[in-house]
Amino acid sequence: MRSEPGSNLDTAGQRRIVFVSGTRADFGKVEPLARAAHEAGFSVAWFVTGMHMLQRYGDTRREVRRQAPGDIYEFVNQSPGDPHDLILAKTMQGFADWITEQPADLVVIHGDRVEALAVALVCATRYIPCAHIEGGEVSGTIDEIYRHCNSKLCRYHFVSSEAARRRVIALGEHPDDIYVIGSPELDYHGSEPEVSLEQVTGHYDIPFVDYGIVIFHPVTSESDTMGDQARALYSSLAASGRRFIAICPNNDPGSDAIFSVLDNLPAVQFRVIPSMRFAYFSVLMRNASVIVGNSSLGVREAPFLGVPSLDIGTRQQNRSAAPSITHADAHDDEAIRHFLATQWGERHERWAEFGSGDAGVRFRKILGDAAFWDRSRQKAFYDARTS
Repeated sequence: MRSEPGSNLDTAGQRRIVFVSGTRADFGKVEPLARAAHEAGFSVAWFVTGMHMLQRYGDTRREVRRQAPGDIYEFVNQSPGDPHDLILAKTMQGFADWITEQPADLVVIHGDRVEALAVALVCATRYIPCAHIEGGEVSGTIDEIYRHCNSKLCRYHFVSSEAARRRVIALGEHPDDIYVIGSPELDYHGSEPEVSLEQVTGHYDIPFVDYGIVIFHPVTSESDTMGDQARALYSSLAASGRRFIAICPNNDPGSDAIFSVLDNLPAVQFRVIPSMRFAYFSVLMRNASVIVGNSSLGVREAPFLGVPSLDIGTRQQNRSAAPSITHADAHDDEAIRHFLATQWGERHERWAEFGSGDAGVRFRKILGDAAFWDRSRQKAFYDARTS
């Protein structure tokens, strides 16, 4: 294997890194990092759980098996309808049992999901070094609380921006433990596509040439109104006469109400898909006329690709100031129609607030520094005001 400056390949193969994934979204975030670690000679393993294991959400463990480097362990951590606290408990027990039998030098989690919180709690109580991807971001609702909890529980922080770095420091984390690498999923979107648009539309039986993408997830603090919000949003989209590819929501409370709306959309205008292969979805996004909904891809990937996006509601509140993003309430029919009329098919300058598509390269270089592995496992609060 060819060595790169700053690498530590003599010891890399002796170290085992576990990557945790509970959703199709976080898999796209951590897979580029796992591949970079694997190529650098580290032993890579996966703890796969959450939505990946549920048929209703596309049984996306198959995507992990197809694409992920290293060994894969799968754990069913929930039944449909389980509340977050029960999922948290189940995941903690499952991961604790597994990590006892399969020790790791480093565990890597992402973002703000309950599975990541469970793993971070286990690692903290056992002094297993844990790295948090994309901490220090704001989004509102319970997601932001989980995200900040994960930052406090983890030893290392790989953030997407300087703004995120400042927030993690404000949480009392030492600057030396925080690395700005950008959002890892942009590594995909900044590289040459693996498949053609024709292959994507053929594989998923998509009949539209000119289309928008819509993804509307439940907001846990608004679970009792998600059905009304979804009906209002999709009604406005249908009234526009445009064609849309609708990706099913995640499994947070309120998803059943959204599914009931998706089940009754007119097929002539909407192609509803449970989930997609990440490489295929990347191509679909690059060629979309607009992106609509409350997924993070509307405020991260879409601006990076220059695709205009309509951010609906509060789920991504205050997360990005990219000029390609328009914000609207789900019930604001006039704003939704105006966006579709004025932004459909437009293209904007690339917005690099969350990185330039080289997170894997940066991650690999950091892992190759022997000093990274030599730090104490005992954390101390960093007070920026007195330091």
